Amino acid sequence: MAAKALSFDVGDYVVYPKHGVGRVIELQKQEIAGMQLELYVLRFEKEKMTLRVPTNKAESVGMRKLSSDKTLKEALDTLKGKPKVKRTMWSRRAQEYEAKINSGDLVSIAEVVRDLFRADDQPEQSYSERQIFEAAASRLARELAAMEEIDEKAALEKILDILRKAAAIYNKDKAPA
Repeated sequence: MAAKALSFDVGDYVVYPKHGVGRVIELQKQEIAGMQLELYVLRFEKEKMTLRVPTNKAESVGMRKLSSDKTLKEALDTLKGKPKVKRTMWSRRAQEYEAKINSGDLVSIAEVVRDLFRADDQPEQSYSERQIFEAAASRLARELAAMEEIDEKAALEKILDILRKAAAIYNKDKAPA
């Protein structure tokens, strides 16, 4: 019983959970270990990486089309929310953040971006916090850019703008009277 495989066409933007937004550049047939395999050839411009994914494995690895407009709106609304500050050890939080980023779920990635964002008037981040924030923000920006057909820099600026406005609201609460 074969499940209906996801189908992507050459030129489609896709999201591969561990690597973010890529583009299907071709469909290949290759013989590997005596078996004929049909492969999606994905190109990730930012990493200058090409990835071959068997068409029958695309769904099981979590490869998907770009998010829907509804999911994008939900992710951007998540950015406007109040950051959740957890009091667990950094190593555990870092693992949770990495798992959310690698899930490929846009709203989970937006949560990481929101929770790790620091406005200019807030305390400095550690190096590892900044690294995870930048990875999540970049992943979110690339999908936003592909969906809105703008460049990644403009998408990142849009995200940071939302975060700064939200930070101004939530940090005002903490300001001494």
